[in-house]
Amino acid sequence: MSETIFTQPLTADLFAPFGDVLEAAGTPDKIINQGKCGRYHDLAAPDIVGDGARAGISLFHSEKRTLPYKLELVERHPLGSQAFIPMTQAPFLVIVCPDENGRPGRPLAFTTAPGQGINLHRGTWHGVLTPLADPGLFAVVDRIGDGDNLEEFWFDEPFLVAGST
Repeated sequence: MSETIFTQPLTADLFAPFGDVLEAAGTPDKIINQGKCGRYHDLAAPDIVGDGARAGISLFHSEKRTLPYKLELVERHPLGSQAFIPMTQAPFLVIVCPDENGRPGRPLAFTTAPGQGINLHRGTWHGVLTPLADPGLFAVVDRIGDGDNLEEFWFDEPFLVAGST
């Protein structure tokens, strides 16, 4: 039988070991554009390594998933961080695992609040993009360049990810 992982709300403190939460919360750092726009400045820095590699912006359009969700696979990107910025106000599922000697540990599952995005630190084990509503449209900032920047890990026994209790 699969072990069940329950989701929890995404917060900056809980997510800090794995990456950054991107959100317009609190007071803006700067007021710009004739006083009509609040800028939440420098929320995350792309971490890109490798000769000739650079940060790029792509659009991902992923199929909606539902809870409970069967988690069979996680991946990581050893050569670059990866930011996911939703282009809708719908929440999405974020799954991360601590690294345990080069293998993923027990997964943690978070549900974003509307408008929250994430920046995964380079080398962080994470689940695939998992929107919980259509359209699953995201702006993604990640590494563009040569080199092997994808490592996948398939669990012997899948986990079941369920909504919070």
